[in-house]
Order: sequence, then structure tokens, then C-alpha cells
Amino acid sequence: MKNNERLANFALAGLTLAPLLVKVDPNLNVVLTACLTVYVGCYRSVKPTPPSETMSNEHAMRFPFVGSAMLLSLFLLFKFLSKDLVNAVLTCYFFALGIIALSATLLPAIKRYLPNHWNDDLITWHFPFFHSLEIEFTRSQIVAAIPGTFFCAWYASQKHWLANNILGLAFSIQGIEMLSLGSFKTGAILLAGLFVYDIFWVFFTPVMVSVAKSFDAPIKLLFPTRDAARPFSMLGLGDIVIPGIFVALALRFDVSRGKGSQYFKSAFLGYTVGLVLTIVVMNWFQAAQPALLYIVPSVIGFLAAHVIWNSEVKQLMEFDESKSAASSKDSSETKAGKKVE
Repeated sequence: MKNNERLANFALAGLTLAPLLVKVDPNLNVVLTACLTVYVGCYRSVKPTPPSETMSNEHAMRFPFVGSAMLLSLFLLFKFLSKDLVNAVLTCYFFALGIIALSATLLPAIKRYLPNHWNDDLITWHFPFFHSLEIEFTRSQIVAAIPGTFFCAWYASQKHWLANNILGLAFSIQGIEMLSLGSFKTGAILLAGLFVYDIFWVFFTPVMVSVAKSFDAPIKLLFPTRDAARPFSMLGLGDIVIPGIFVALALRFDVSRGKGSQYFKSAFLGYTVGLVLTIVVMNWFQAAQPALLYIVPSVIGFLAAHVIWNSEVKQLMEFDESKSAASSKDSSETKAGKKVE
């Protein structure tokens, strides 16, 4: 299970490095789909024990540069190689990732109907000729992977927009659920860096939009339109996952204090307002817009205003999930030691 989560974390981090947004006609579909995905992902991220691995400030600072390198690499691949060849390789890659993401998304609903030992007993599989490489999984994960495999096969063969969207939603939910910023300071660094990243690659170069149109893989949500020249509108997964992990941190901060979803509501409202503002500006100018230009200030601004109003800036800035995980581990070990005695 841990190996699968690490693989998914790595893959989802790569997926969310290219936030993009172009003209959207079905406005209501965009807002409802994105907001519902963020909402579900946030509540799935709330778990009994805090995440043991969180993003550091250094990683947050490097994130936009790594994303830029990946985005530029994709642009060059599509420029100098056959578009069909690149997309064929990417289809195989996302076929495997899709099975992992869908099975992980379905697992909580499936495992409740299976025997407990199917959920708990780990099976270790070693790669042939590379015995140092291994994957751990449970029988429940195998069961959850069965519908995911058939679904990904349908996507690979048909490339239907609905299959694309379902895979994209699974990637987004898993990204928000598993990626942890650790602290609001790290989150602010990450959002600020990607704020500049999104503006640069959309407004000052053709790279972002070009990759978005050429990349035939579920890194974007597709919404059918009535425009024959533009049959689909697109919303990048980065515009869901990147702000979503910050909103999820606000929810876990509320849960850690036992005060309900106080600041989560403010951050979530900020995300909704930012997304709506993106669509309004986009339709006004009839041009692609960097969604994080509007979403980042809205999310941070709404949350900051609420915290300042409640005079709890210090509590919010001192919140650190890695320390919470360490204290939770120490307390559990102490309780275990007392039971042994």
C-alpha cells in the first residue's frame, strides 16, 4: 500500500504541474465539477493520523521550476516528434496510472464489503530480475483494480471525453487526498510560485495552450460545446489540485482544533469565487486565462480575512502537520508502552 501511495504521489505531482484553462462555454459544468472534486478530495484527506510525509519549503520553492521543465519538455516533444507517437506512449503511461488512481478512489467503498483480512494482510511482489524492487498490496486493492482496469481499457480504446473526465477526477481526488503541504507557510510559498508560473506560461508564451491542445491524456477535463470550431472546452487538473491541497489543509486545521469546518468554508468559498472570476474574465476577453491568477489571491485572501477577523493568525501560522504526526506517534507509543506494562 505504501509503495502504491508513493508511486501515485509522484505521478499526481507530475500531473498537476501544468495548470491550464481555455475558453469555457458550459460555465455551470466547470464550476460544479471542479468545486465538487475539491470538496470530496478535502474530506477524504481527513484521516485518523496526520500525514507522516509533508512538503518542505524547499520543495515548494522548486515545484514551479520542475513544472516549467516538464511543461517545456512536453512542448519540445510535440514539436520535434510525431504527435501520434508521443500520445501513444502517454496513453500507455496513463493507462497504468489510471488503474492505480481509480482503484484507490473506489477502495474505501469496496473494502467495507470484503473480509477484514483482505483489507489488512499485505502481499509482497518482487519484480523479476530486479528483486530489490517490490510492490506491496492487499487483496482488496486487487478487487478494486478490476473495474479500474476495464474502465482504463475503454478509455484507451475510445478516448471518450466522459472516460477522460472520470480519470481526471480520480487523479484530482487522489492528489488532494494524498499530497500534504504540512503548513500554511509552505502552502503560501507553493501557491505564490505557481501563481507566477501560470501567468508566465499562459500570457507570455504559447507553450501552455499548445501542450493543452496536443496532449491527448486525462490531465484536463473536457466539456462539450456547441461550437464546431471548438468542440471541447478544457480545464486543467492543476487548477483543481493545486488550490485543492491548500483548501484541504484548512479543513485539517479545523479538525485538529475540533471546531468544525470554520476556515475550510472560507478557503472553499475563495476557490469558488476565484474560479467564477476566471470564467467571467475569460468569456469577457475571449482568450485563455491563467486560472491561478484569480484562484490563488481569492483562496488566500478569503482565508486571511477570516483569520484576521478572528485574531487567530498566530495559531494558523504555527500549525504544522509534520509535528502533529510526530506527537501523535509519540502518544500512541506511550499508550502502547503502558498497556505492555
